[in-house]
Amino acid sequence: MDMMEKLEILTESAKYDVACTSSGSQRSGQAGSLGNAVSFGICHSFAADGRCISLLKVLMTNGCIYDCAYCINRKSNPVRRAAFTPQEIADITMQFYRRNYIEGLFLSSGIMRSPDYTTEQLIAALELLRNEYHFRGYIHVKAIPGADDALLSRLGMLADRMSVNIELPSQDSLRKLAPDKSKQSILQPMGLITNKITENSTELVKYKHAPRFAPAGQSTQMIVGATPDTDYQIMNLTEGLYKKYKLKRIFYSAYTPVVEDSLLPSLDTKPPLLREHRLYQADWLLRFYGFEAKELLDEAAPNFNPLLDPKCSWAINHREQFPVEVNRAPYEMLLRVPGIGVRSAQRIIKARRAGTLDFHALKKLGVVLKRAQFFITCKGRRWKASR
Repeated sequence: MDMMEKLEILTESAKYDVACTSSGSQRSGQAGSLGNAVSFGICHSFAADGRCISLLKVLMTNGCIYDCAYCINRKSNPVRRAAFTPQEIADITMQFYRRNYIEGLFLSSGIMRSPDYTTEQLIAALELLRNEYHFRGYIHVKAIPGADDALLSRLGMLADRMSVNIELPSQDSLRKLAPDKSKQSILQPMGLITNKITENSTELVKYKHAPRFAPAGQSTQMIVGATPDTDYQIMNLTEGLYKKYKLKRIFYSAYTPVVEDSLLPSLDTKPPLLREHRLYQADWLLRFYGFEAKELLDEAAPNFNPLLDPKCSWAINHREQFPVEVNRAPYEMLLRVPGIGVRSAQRIIKARRAGTLDFHALKKLGVVLKRAQFFITCKGRRWKASR
């Protein structure tokens, strides 16, 4: 099998993993080296579904010793198998970079022989890129659950971002669909990465040129729609992961049926893309808008309204807190108004120090009045009364 055949198989096998953002690393270029990972060095391109495709996203192998029901690469699925050597991964990354096809690498793998052996192969590929080819571009690598801590530590010193896919929202779902994995085997490396990043940040305070461990942090991915888990369960898990493991991002992947299994939706089931979108919107509220998971959903209403975004749905269900007077409301409350984002709320706080704001001024500050008008007043008046 030649390199192009391998590349076709292993990029196709990697497309279901969406955790490939490339922000957060600040390694600059250097004389005698290739590439850089500063913010302006990573080109973000996006596919039609919004996924980042600025990196060469590839598996080292799609062969796997595990038999996860939802995975196209599970050992019992009769697909074409291929594997790159560490040297081939390094060579193809450099060739693509020199042709200006990519700005970095997203590298994952099926499990070859054992988690330790697979991690050793990933390390070998990254060591070639960093030490032999002097590649300083962005690298996102998947940590393999079950691998030895020492190997994961070495891997983190070579990568910009690491991720461990939590895959499914509950232990029960994991037990049914991925019997070779356990919640502990996933959370253990996640905790190790968190601790290593914290330790490294302390070292960098003392020693400016200390080696950096996964400077762009870590992320994870959850599959949505393969199991009966509710949005309420997913959001509670999301909140817990952000708090405990200080993740940079959690990605939600609408399940695309690729294999026939009695435990999974049928092959003619459409991916729940709208549900995925609502989860991303809610995730944004947790990260930047000061919401808690329990405010957005509860056991009585465990799933998001497909017709309304989560913020608007919350506002409608809490009409007693509105309207908000924009000239007096605290920043935290402005963030809860539909149509007012983080930047526009910051601009309102800054602008009202110089004078009283009206609706015309709000529009100039970036407020989406067609949504916000139902939840705010300016100088005590509603939008229609002020025109």
